[in-house]
Amino acid sequence: MQTKILITNDDGIYARGIKSLIVGLAGVGDLTVVAPDREQSASSHSLTLLNPLRIKERSPGYYAVDGTPTDCVFLGVNHIMRQQPPDLVISGINRGGNLGDDITYSGTVAAAFEATLLGVPAIAISLEYKSDFYFDTAARVVREIAEKVLVSGLPADTLLNVNVPDLPWDELSGFRVTRQGKRTYSDVVCENRDPRGRPYYWIGGEVLKCDDLEGTDAALVAAGYVSITPIHLDLTNYKAIEPLQKWEWSI
Repeated sequence: MQTKILITNDDGIYARGIKSLIVGLAGVGDLTVVAPDREQSASSHSLTLLNPLRIKERSPGYYAVDGTPTDCVFLGVNHIMRQQPPDLVISGINRGGNLGDDITYSGTVAAAFEATLLGVPAIAISLEYKSDFYFDTAARVVREIAEKVLVSGLPADTLLNVNVPDLPWDELSGFRVTRQGKRTYSDVVCENRDPRGRPYYWIGGEVLKCDDLEGTDAALVAAGYVSITPIHLDLTNYKAIEPLQKWEWSI
């Protein structure tokens, strides 16, 4: 039976990154695309529970969902592909990196997180912006990683967060397994008024700095390496357990 791969993203079904991903994975397996019908960046692990969801098949095996990336994976695994569940979920190629703290907001990473919760190996792939978007480079990267995952699998409850420098393939420094770093953003909130005089706000900020600690995702991407960060579903801070156990309680 041919390998089944579910593709999704958070930039929307017509994004350049998802098209490059489809081309890059040609021949690796049978591809099914289930992606948001519009951009859902920074939607994190949001699941739609209070509104109905609609699925539109744009072409054979190519589905648009009026929901979040997490919705897309949930519907893809449990409904669209329920007869033949995917062997792998790939989320991306995101237009912009998902480094350090970005993973807590990222819809791209959240889609891979949802797949892992559902028991399907998953990869989140993002292309860091520098001067031009070398999506062809990221597509070659994810193909190589996907082929290895399909052969070797992943550790239990673990997904891969992959970030690719914005470089031509022959200028990459190599592949490195990394740890999550730290990115600091400005805390600017922009206030304006609409034509009726009512205030509205834009949340957003520029990247102020990334840590340069050895072995972190941001530092290695800045040095031209493909960053492969294994992310575990268990969010427990084990170092905090012992100090908290020393607290005294009233009962």
